[in-house]
Amino acid sequence: MDFQSHIFSQEVLRTDIAGMPLEWIDYRAAASLYHGGQVAYCCGSPIYRVRGGYNAVTGLRSVIEVSSIVATRGDTRKVDDNRGRYTPPLNNRTLFKRDANICMYCATRFPTSALTRDHVTPLSRGGSDTWPNVVAACRRCNNHKGGRSPEAAGMQLVAVPFTPTYAEYIFLKGRRILADQMEYLLSHFPRTSPLHARLNGDLAWAGAVR
Repeated sequence: MDFQSHIFSQEVLRTDIAGMPLEWIDYRAAASLYHGGQVAYCCGSPIYRVRGGYNAVTGLRSVIEVSSIVATRGDTRKVDDNRGRYTPPLNNRTLFKRDANICMYCATRFPTSALTRDHVTPLSRGGSDTWPNVVAACRRCNNHKGGRSPEAAGMQLVAVPFTPTYAEYIFLKGRRILADQMEYLLSHFPRTSPLHARLNGDLAWAGAVR
């Protein structure tokens, strides 16, 4: 297998045959899809060249060139039906990435280790642990707010929390996204997605970020 060590962990974006993003897979899973004839077409740039065995007749060695984006065959109707009702699982890593690592109260960017999950409507007051009710908050702001609503604590959200779409969640899960993969994912975000401004570095949505 020919590849540079620094891209050994680079993930491949798998889509359905209609081009809708499905998941991130490693090079082994991607090579299996190629070998099994499940890849309908490829997008993006080649990132891996996987070498297999030698042909007993020709003596030539098989080579699979894996692209950064692969579309796979299969029945997409069930995926399409479920995508509209899909609610992504909530965890801190994807939550903080949704909010661009910015505290939604003081509009300051922090490292992930300095952020906490804040419930806008506290759990003790009937709030839920769901995407529309949680935001990234620095420890200072979270401690100040305590078990109160933002209004009761004299605080104001700098952006409205939202539930990511399926394509947005695929982006949030990505650990090292290549430029062509990012461009592809962006094309599947809703036009009104707050992530457009956040990814373009437009910080007006979060006030004056210090």
